[in-house]
Amino acid sequence: MKHGRREFIKAGALGAAAAATGLPGLARASDAQQEHRPLSVLILGGTGFIGPHMVREALRRGHSVTLFNRGRTNASLFPDLETIKGDRDGGLDGLAGHDWDAVVDNSGYVPRHVQESTRMLAAHSQRYIFISTVSVYADFNSHNEEDSPLASIDDESIEEVTGETYGALKALCEKRAAAEIDSDQLTILRPTYIAGPGDHTDRFSYWPIRTRRGGSMVWPGTPADAIQVVDVRDLANFVVDCLENEISGTYNMVNAPNSYTMGELLADSQAMTATSVEPVWISEGFAYEQGLIGGRQLPIWHPKTGESGAGGSFSVDRARKAGLRGRPERETIRDLLSWWDTLPVERTGKLRAGLDPAREAELIAAWMARKA
Repeated sequence: MKHGRREFIKAGALGAAAAATGLPGLARASDAQQEHRPLSVLILGGTGFIGPHMVREALRRGHSVTLFNRGRTNASLFPDLETIKGDRDGGLDGLAGHDWDAVVDNSGYVPRHVQESTRMLAAHSQRYIFISTVSVYADFNSHNEEDSPLASIDDESIEEVTGETYGALKALCEKRAAAEIDSDQLTILRPTYIAGPGDHTDRFSYWPIRTRRGGSMVWPGTPADAIQVVDVRDLANFVVDCLENEISGTYNMVNAPNSYTMGELLADSQAMTATSVEPVWISEGFAYEQGLIGGRQLPIWHPKTGESGAGGSFSVDRARKAGLRGRPERETIRDLLSWWDTLPVERTGKLRAGLDPAREAELIAAWMARKA
């Protein structure tokens, strides 16, 4: 696996056609006034980061939700919902004998697990939505559309999810799902970095949270460097749209290429925190020299040269035509900061991504000495 691809994956790891679009499964997507019957929805997972937003949006629109999980994460989050306890690894028996209108799989990382769940549920639901990732693509040095080549793994029996295997395993999960579910009943969504309230990775959150502290702050590359994210609530909205409108097919879940930059992220973070920051823009070369590429020290951002140079230019045209809408990133920043302030100090005391203060100070001193 190439070094540039490894960098990108590590950062990402830890629809009948409408005549106007030619896209599958959009026959009813444009009818904004359509009344939708209540659906019974099974969510595999549902209590982590993205699941609760999907649960709440489905409930808000009048659908019923059943959860399937091990009961270990936020088990008390939805006490009023039916929860079937089980395990994706050989513990699906609790799902037997039930029928749902749709299944949302947001916890599938191992191909065998996805194959087993799709095989069991194919005859007991009318739609299966699999949450994948843009990390499935084979090459991040070119503009990726949904039909671009996908990553592969030599040994398909490997089940350990790492920065090396994450994207290829997700691509194989997609393949296994497609082998069990009819194409007109399968929806595959490929989000990029997911941001917003509830984020447990702190990858997008790092920038506004660190901005709020003020002072000199490391920013990589240039203010014009494009980045792509998706608000978790916009992803959840689109998931429920797919359920209601029977949208099938594969879609990148991203903001438009080159529509948002690191400079705009800085400006929005400053506006939402009302703090003064002195940005220290370090070069790509310096970031490489300092070992900052390929992990979570500079989350969201990717070098604009090399094998991950097109990491911020995934196409969103197909999803936009299907109805995906994204809120302003400034709104995402505002709401995640409000959520962050409700968390205990045990959670907020140390960010899970980004530079720790001592390392950042070292980098600023080294960069300034180089420029002197």
